[in-house]
Amino acid sequence: MTKPRYQEIKADKIPVFEKNGVKVKVIAGEVGDVKGAVSEIYAEPNYLDVTIEANGTFSHPITLGHNAFAYIFEGSAEFEENGKTIETNRLVIFNDGDFVQIKTGENGARFLLVSGKPLNEPVARYGPFVMNTREEIYQAISDLQNGTFNWTENK
Repeated sequence: MTKPRYQEIKADKIPVFEKNGVKVKVIAGEVGDVKGAVSEIYAEPNYLDVTIEANGTFSHPITLGHNAFAYIFEGSAEFEENGKTIETNRLVIFNDGDFVQIKTGENGARFLLVSGKPLNEPVARYGPFVMNTREEIYQAISDLQNGTFNWTENK
């Protein structure tokens, strides 16, 4: 039940890390010495838009205990060392560990790599509202409709 918060980040303001055929748009978190544009989020997210050239590799640390996944939307890649190639429009969920390792084939790949601290609580969502229960969602909507919703605007 924290105060609502919003950060608008224009695409041209997202910092980029580039090295050895890997380009990472760092939306939140860090890659090398590049810090993401989005900050001060409770779940300590890493939100990366990663592009790897053909026959390239990329590894990235994941904080032990954080949940992590990758969604590949261009090309294909091997995630971890299982040798299984994951194609476009697929989601890879990682086991708990301390890093992910990705290797691309002849077409390269682009994917989102997302990780963050688990909330360890139920999550109910509807539109811009995120609460713990459906009843809390209904109350927030009612407050908004009745003019009693407590807004704070962050710019």
